[in-house]
Amino acid sequence: MSRPQPQLPVSSPRLLASAIGVAITAGSAGHMVFAAEKTDGKASNNAISLDATSITGEARDAGSYQVEKAQSPKYTAPLVDTPRSITVIPQQVLKDTGALTMQDALRTVPGITFGAGEGGNPQGDRPFIRGFDAQGDTYLDGVRDTGSQSREIFAVESIEVSKGPNSAIGGRGAAGGSINLVSKKAHLGDSFDGGFTWGSDQTQRYTLDGNYQFSDSAAGRLNLMSHESNVAGRDSVDFDRWGIAPSLAFGLGTDTRVNLDYYHLESNDTPDSGIPYQLSSPRTKSNPDKPYSGGDHSNFYGLTDRDFRKARTDTATFAIEHDLNDSLTIKNTLRHGTSMQDYILTQPDDSKGNVNNGSVWRRANTRVSNTETTTNQTDLFGDVYIAGFKNSFATGVEYSREESQKSSYNVNTDTTPRTAAATTNCTPALIGAGSGYNCTSLSNPSPNDPWTGAISRNYAGTDTQADTYALYVFDTLELSSQWLVNMGLRYDHFDTDYKTYNNAGTTTAKGSDISEFVTGQFGIVYKPTENGSLYASYATSATPPGATLGEGQEGNPLNGSTDRSGNLLSSDFEPETTKNYELGTKWDLMNDRLSLTAALFRTEKENARVQVNTTSYENAGKTRVQGVELSASGKVTDRWQVFAGYAYMDSEQVDGGPLNRATDGNQLPNTPKNSASLWTTYAVTPKLTLGGGAFYVDDVFGNVANTTMVDSYVRYDAMASYKLTKNVDLQLNLQNLTDETYYDKAFSTHFANQAPGRTALLSTNFHF
Repeated sequence: MSRPQPQLPVSSPRLLASAIGVAITAGSAGHMVFAAEKTDGKASNNAISLDATSITGEARDAGSYQVEKAQSPKYTAPLVDTPRSITVIPQQVLKDTGALTMQDALRTVPGITFGAGEGGNPQGDRPFIRGFDAQGDTYLDGVRDTGSQSREIFAVESIEVSKGPNSAIGGRGAAGGSINLVSKKAHLGDSFDGGFTWGSDQTQRYTLDGNYQFSDSAAGRLNLMSHESNVAGRDSVDFDRWGIAPSLAFGLGTDTRVNLDYYHLESNDTPDSGIPYQLSSPRTKSNPDKPYSGGDHSNFYGLTDRDFRKARTDTATFAIEHDLNDSLTIKNTLRHGTSMQDYILTQPDDSKGNVNNGSVWRRANTRVSNTETTTNQTDLFGDVYIAGFKNSFATGVEYSREESQKSSYNVNTDTTPRTAAATTNCTPALIGAGSGYNCTSLSNPSPNDPWTGAISRNYAGTDTQADTYALYVFDTLELSSQWLVNMGLRYDHFDTDYKTYNNAGTTTAKGSDISEFVTGQFGIVYKPTENGSLYASYATSATPPGATLGEGQEGNPLNGSTDRSGNLLSSDFEPETTKNYELGTKWDLMNDRLSLTAALFRTEKENARVQVNTTSYENAGKTRVQGVELSASGKVTDRWQVFAGYAYMDSEQVDGGPLNRATDGNQLPNTPKNSASLWTTYAVTPKLTLGGGAFYVDDVFGNVANTTMVDSYVRYDAMASYKLTKNVDLQLNLQNLTDETYYDKAFSTHFANQAPGRTALLSTNFHF
């Protein structure tokens, strides 16, 4: 077999792991004690309020599950006075639940599911918020984080989830909402947090988070991470990644502040496409396909000698912020980032007559891609009084250039002489050498099969480029102490083009589109008391053609689509539009320590792109999701904390277009009717804390035809932490306590991704 050399040079994380281990163990002797004493001596420094940007998005008090305000200044009011559903996952919840990735963290937020990727739709985080694909709607410190990735959280302070159309805040897309990662930044005061986690399935994880104040107004911070593990309940699947995130800050506590931040993550994994669907007979909405492994849910259908996934992310940010006066601040953020993926993964394909006859076709999905983004965003925000009324406002301009290159591999599977029937069907007789090991057993696959195919680079691909120019303004107008008006408006000019080319580099097709759209939000808030609010709101979003630059599932692609003969179908290339109506209430109770929210919502996607005949598309489709959301976060008592929520979503394809009338009325994919999460901890003693959680997700369909489905599940977790000393603590997390076999990603056809089985993680953490 000819296996390609890695396109993304990924150095081994073991050197980094050793460095972190030395820093933790050796440092705990002399230097760390000195650092602790120095920190104690500056208690007043550590307790002071930092500049506004540094504390935004933080919990009300250390270790609290409750958050007062979102990070972005575009949210011009505290959460209790913001007329939309926003969930903030604070640092303490991330720590207590043992979350290691963004997907881990988001399981605590009902109404979010994850979809699977393959080749054309890339591997990486693919969240669905309120039933709408949000793969391209992730932000880092308020700036769009373009490019498909599997995001780590070693350098993340908190995660903010805004539900409902959100284009006014972040720009294109965000039909169901958006996700903002708040990064760990340098701050005043000295601190050191380090730890190592050992666990089941050969898990080894090392982290370091050190902050050092080297002058009255300057500080540096360094976050390091190394992670190696297998996956509970899955054969031959492993993760190997490392990351570094330095941060420098100057002018802290002064009128002018400068932040320099960098983030680097590399990974080298064995990818897992999960379990194939069993072909039902008949295959209908009432009798859908479900995952079936032939009797052993740990089966891995890939090839360890062929499959790999390498990824690298680099992000550099320069931000300068200046207080013009006590109530007015201007900030400029310049960011440049790259996100690269390189993989060959095996999809357990149901298109070769497999599964029902006990065999599986090993289809190869491949991708080599790179996305490069440069963004400059300038914001002016603060408080002004106009005609005697207070206005908390934010306004700004944004320019970004995004470029994506996508190509693939040639994977030659036809290397063994076979009959004509054998090239189109995978039968038990062809399992093993008879098919060049492209066919394997459903019940007993061998990942170590000596696959005899050939691999070469396929340089044919697609380049996509987009320029965004945007203007926006937001305002919370205080009409009185009881009545607030929340407003937002954004104009976008989105200019994108693409070209496809063959292996020799010759252009084979090209196209372009310019979309101009205005999105907005409007809400009225009534405050019967200072700690509570009732609200009604309306918000819109727009998804222009080519919105994800090929780095996600394009429901409204720039380059159109082809008919069965390969002819390009015409399209008018209009943006898809989404609107949301919401009624809700928010309350801060228990002396403002516990936040409760409830909301009724209706989200309608109009102008959806649908195929109307064999030669053209129109923006004529419509989908709808409506439901209820409830949440609770914070302290019930001084010892008891909760982070909980429930979402009911009634989804429907209202109009799929002339060629898809048969699926009208069906439930939307990746949209469970019911989902709920409960995480709670209780401090039994000042040193011992116990906690646990339950996470429920209803049945989920993989496609709008409702012919593929994964069953509902309940997952239970538990944790215990113990403070050995003021500087050292232990934490044990048991995830999926009952070893439930469940699927957390449903692809539209072929397969579903299986979630990890029972996992135990024991962490030792040092704090100075």
